[in-house]
Amino acid sequence: MSTKIKMARRVAGFGTTIFSEINVLAQRHHAVNLGQGAPDFDGPPEVLAAAVKAVNSQLNQYAPGLGMQAVRAAIARHAERFYGQKIDPACQVLVTSGATEAVFAAILGLSDPGDEVIVFQPVYDSYVPNMIMAGVTPRYVTLRGKQWTFDPDELASAFNPHTRAIIVNTPHNPTGKVYSKEELTMIAVLCQTHDVIAITDEVYEHILYDGVPHTPLATLPGMAERTLAISTLGKTFSVTGWKVGWAIGAESLVNAVNQAHQFITFAVASPLQAAAVTALGLADAFFDNLQATYQTKRDVMLDALGKAGFDVFKPRGSYFIMAGWRGVAPAHVQDDIQFAKWLIKQVGVACIPPSFFYQDSDKHLGRDLARFAVCKKDETLGAAAERLSKLGKA
Repeated sequence: MSTKIKMARRVAGFGTTIFSEINVLAQRHHAVNLGQGAPDFDGPPEVLAAAVKAVNSQLNQYAPGLGMQAVRAAIARHAERFYGQKIDPACQVLVTSGATEAVFAAILGLSDPGDEVIVFQPVYDSYVPNMIMAGVTPRYVTLRGKQWTFDPDELASAFNPHTRAIIVNTPHNPTGKVYSKEELTMIAVLCQTHDVIAITDEVYEHILYDGVPHTPLATLPGMAERTLAISTLGKTFSVTGWKVGWAIGAESLVNAVNQAHQFITFAVASPLQAAAVTALGLADAFFDNLQATYQTKRDVMLDALGKAGFDVFKPRGSYFIMAGWRGVAPAHVQDDIQFAKWLIKQVGVACIPPSFFYQDSDKHLGRDLARFAVCKKDETLGAAAERLSKLGKA
């Protein structure tokens, strides 16, 4: 007797992520892959060496669920060093399997079915599936224009008696927006007025351009007790495959998130946590050089895309550049998905179609755009620039 296996409704509508599809297509056509935000170079040698040392020092069993004490202390020192925050590592820090798990555990631990969580679109692709699996309703607020600003009235109207939390991703993926202090203050006032929790995704906190500062929402008046700040080792230190992230906040928030975390992954790889202590303790010169290096990479791609005929949106942070493609593609290309496939097959460069970062009714807002990642070796960016230059000569 055959058994018909039926996929659960909570995941049946997700499909394959666009990142997987683009990666497969890029490999098939030998394209320069500027799609996924994963560096094609390794992290600092001393950080890699610290992981190897930990493996060879018999640090290979389960870590405490909250995270190793030394790592939580290092995360707390990092928050004080860069933002002046006073964090108790014993009860205000949780180590997670990357920022992705931290966001999922936060949604599970801090909201109930029927609650609403506000997100800004274009929205990073894991947030909304997390909400759907938790029975939570996403409430969208749209970022618009070349500066990716939101309408204060639209944001205010999104808050209602069902609102449990708001997710603020700054620096922002996919747009490269860095929320200003004025924008964060508006968000803070609304959170306090409506008794709403802020979940901040700050994984690109050290990837900033043109001297633009990163302001953690938790540092604004009245927000320390209602903000859960999430970050990760992967983006800053080019070790995205390690999946070492963290959440910091008031003890009550961290405890709620840990209630979910303990039954998702329970603990994060011990030797990689040990290496995080080394990473977070690197000298200021590392962080200064990181910003200078990425500034150069961003500027190389801004120039290449501009010369190729793209309408470029200048990012202020993150790994990414958004660009309008209508001026470079042939007439038969009708939307961003077709453009991404055409660019891979005909030009040999991969990008991500941003319509996937919008809710179904607003996908047209990303139809004329493409997202390019700059977190690549100089020779990778050079190869992409050379291929894109053919568009400017067409």
